[in-house]
Amino acid sequence: MGDFFKKVHSIVCGIPFGAVMTYGQIAGIAGNPRASRAVGYALRATPEGVELPWHRVVNSKGEVSMRRSFSGDDDRILQRVLLESEGVVFSESGRIDLKKYRVRFLEHPAP
Repeated sequence: MGDFFKKVHSIVCGIPFGAVMTYGQIAGIAGNPRASRAVGYALRATPEGVELPWHRVVNSKGEVSMRRSFSGDDDRILQRVLLESEGVVFSESGRIDLKKYRVRFLEHPAP
């Protein structure tokens, strides 16, 4: 696993319960602000058995993006259920209020 992917995993592990971050936000903290798509690839490349709160990562509109699991299933419903179980509220249009739920790190949260 490359250094960027390791940084992404570290950042995502630091997202608190009931909060979210965007793909672009994570890419910027990881050192490559134009690599938001690569953040998705990093989440998909999470080694089996590693617990990662992937469901706390949303797109820049505060929406759940299409994410296929290894079984080929669409995980959008699962992601929404997991976020709602943490108290994150979705609007009728399926968006999260990023002003309320997005966490902002001033620096990389990893030790």
